[in-house]
Amino acid sequence: MRSTKQLARIFGEETASRVSNARLLVVGAGGIGCELLKNLSMSGFQHIHAIDLDTIDLSNLNRQFLFQRKHIKRPKAEVAIKAIKDFNPGIDATAGQANIKEPDYDVDWFSGFDLVLNALDNLDARRHVNTMCLAAHVPLIESGTAGYLGQVTVISGGKTECFECQPKAAERKTYPVCTIRSTPSAPIHCIVWAKDYLFAQLFGERADEADDDQGMDAEEKAENMEELKQLREESRDLSRLAEAMGSAGFPKAVFEKVFSEDIARLLSMKDMWKQRRPPTKLDFAALLERVSAEFDPAHPDDQSVLSVEDSCALFVHTANKLAHRVLEQQKQGSQGFLSFDKDDEDALNFVAATANLRSQAFGIEQKSIFAIKAMAGNIIPAIATTNAIVAGMMVMQAIMVLSQRMAECHTAYVSYNSKRARSIIKEPLATPNPRCPICRRRYLTLRVPDCSKTTLGDVISHVASLNGTERDLQLGDDIAVVEGSRILYDPDFEDNLGESLKSLGIIPGRMVTLTNEDDDEGLVVPVVLNIAKHQGNANGTQVQLAIEGFEKIPKFAPLPDDHQDNGADAEDGSEDGAGVVANDQLAVDNKGAIIIDDDTDAHASNMGYISDELSKRQLDDATTDDQGPSKRRALETDNTAAKADNDDIVVLD
Repeated sequence: MRSTKQLARIFGEETASRVSNARLLVVGAGGIGCELLKNLSMSGFQHIHAIDLDTIDLSNLNRQFLFQRKHIKRPKAEVAIKAIKDFNPGIDATAGQANIKEPDYDVDWFSGFDLVLNALDNLDARRHVNTMCLAAHVPLIESGTAGYLGQVTVISGGKTECFECQPKAAERKTYPVCTIRSTPSAPIHCIVWAKDYLFAQLFGERADEADDDQGMDAEEKAENMEELKQLREESRDLSRLAEAMGSAGFPKAVFEKVFSEDIARLLSMKDMWKQRRPPTKLDFAALLERVSAEFDPAHPDDQSVLSVEDSCALFVHTANKLAHRVLEQQKQGSQGFLSFDKDDEDALNFVAATANLRSQAFGIEQKSIFAIKAMAGNIIPAIATTNAIVAGMMVMQAIMVLSQRMAECHTAYVSYNSKRARSIIKEPLATPNPRCPICRRRYLTLRVPDCSKTTLGDVISHVASLNGTERDLQLGDDIAVVEGSRILYDPDFEDNLGESLKSLGIIPGRMVTLTNEDDDEGLVVPVVLNIAKHQGNANGTQVQLAIEGFEKIPKFAPLPDDHQDNGADAEDGSEDGAGVVANDQLAVDNKGAIIIDDDTDAHASNMGYISDELSKRQLDDATTDDQGPSKRRALETDNTAAKADNDDIVVLD
């Protein structure tokens, strides 16, 4: 083809052949994704799969140039792939409208690609893809834009920094917990309450006990003791309601709890309302009686501010849909919980409806679904030219990676401020941070014949049987097993040994982390086992547990000698020693303030993270001071706009 011939003239026949035969995964088909897919299709890449959860909105058309007005409400990935096929009819390009974090997109699926390119707009999804690429041993090209700023880098397990090697030290806005829960005065307070409290309590991974006083000093606890007691009781009530989801009365029970009973409790505190407007209880039945005849909760207008009655109908509709999704997950053997994603229509509409209902109760201005999406996702406008520059750099990096010229790859930045014109800055790819909690892992695959018949004890016995062989996991004797934030097993906790993997929620697509419980010096490299279906045996013999991927494990450098000293600084488990803790599904700092968009507790359960309890005892994940500043950190310091951490900002997509 013409593009392949042009590529061969510049880079040679061998590179052109590698590019033409490579299987590429593009995650995201929005601002960067559209430009990237167009460039790939015209640069000799023949096998492309794009995946995106979102649909096209009117506001996308000013910068996502593969879309037209007639495409509104259609899947982004599907329309984008159709457009690039029109440019280059001979390419093998496919699309999927889905969440990349779904269990179907497991390590085996990622392993089917030669290169992954991220065109994402949220931190949690970036972290997930980073981990999956490390586990699948597939190189990743990471990108991001924020207004006039942009960056591109290459991630290759064991060779370069991964996405998590450097802390994402964003300037996060904070609000006192009691303001969010009891005395909201702005739309953002209601949105944070709906997203990080109500949604998380009902549909998220709930804590056993609400501990809103975590991080407060003695004086603050004393001043707020009664209020904190009531807030903990509210959380327990919501947890009990969540256990009844799926029943016909579930939405009504939740509504009356949060918009009637809780508000009545607040009204009983007379002193609280001496200097501010008291809230008003909402009537569930009365609101539903006055819902607009033309309102369709399945297709709400996201540009207009809904009436309070229509918000109530939208709340009922989305509460039932989310409850159904949780129950379906539980039926399939999963733990059954959801995490908020601004591109998840059900989750966004639930947050929008409940935020506006709360705004109505407290006399606060209500917002459109579109505006709430921006506020909930910390979204800023994207610049089409920045997207185009970044997408172009991604294609060049992709060619270098596929032609096995990693030494010529760079981390590149698009920089802009009032002192100088737009410029591109580049630096060599950094080596992995030896203390990184994600890429300093040995990622392997555990093939399981049947998760309903294989017990946790079987897995531990199989791991022990490898000791002393060439497949020794090098964990020692005192193994601990963790999944997400759960400790499944350690030498002092053996309750789950006889439980099947399926009963513990460990099914294909999940990950479990194995480490040494007594490794106080952090010398043992933890092992992450990706749970996968067994491929079977052609001769019909019984298949056994098997661990694969030893030949792909990179070599890890020893930890620096000063890691114990740094451990004292990072004992609280936070990136900067600020005392951030996960608390009742809200991130609360040491001033008792909620942190918006903090991802401390947002890691998906199949990510293979060691739990807080074990990490505090075993592994210091702090970054050493002796690594020296890079251009990246200098750029973020020099640029006012970049101080908010480009990777943590969500681009309006």
